[in-house]
Amino acid sequence: MSAIDHYIDEILRHGLEEAREDGSAAIEAHHVLLGIAAGQDTVARAVLVAAGLDRAALRAALDREFEHSLSTVGVSAAAFELPRPSPDPDRKVGMGASARLALERGFAHAARKRDLRPVHLLLGLLEAEVGTVPRALGLAGVDRADLTRRAREAAADEGW
Repeated sequence: MSAIDHYIDEILRHGLEEAREDGSAAIEAHHVLLGIAAGQDTVARAVLVAAGLDRAALRAALDREFEHSLSTVGVSAAAFELPRPSPDPDRKVGMGASARLALERGFAHAARKRDLRPVHLLLGLLEAEVGTVPRALGLAGVDRADLTRRAREAAADEGW
């Protein structure tokens, strides 16, 4: 298994676990982001942690985004006792559109496929203009431009 396959496999495996925990039928961009944060020590994970975005902080930001999205359509999460999602370890989980787009943007940052690293995937996630990830990071008060700059610098420092 090449390094690229190892990195992608590790992140997507964690993303799959996150999707199943959410009861989701697809791995989406936010699952990949959680996968980076939950994975092995990588430059991408270090960039997130340095910005105060470990897995728990990202999960909290995503939960706030969910509540905010509900309130946008007039539903208060606090008014209801919403059950936690029912994880289904046997559910077939596919790759969602937002994750595919983030992967494509990440590949664009690597000179060659074999050079792709988690930090490139992080850049692909941070470059999304719309969707759950930018909304969650915005609600968490994260300066996405600064985080993107840090990720680019980290990629350059690593020689990628």
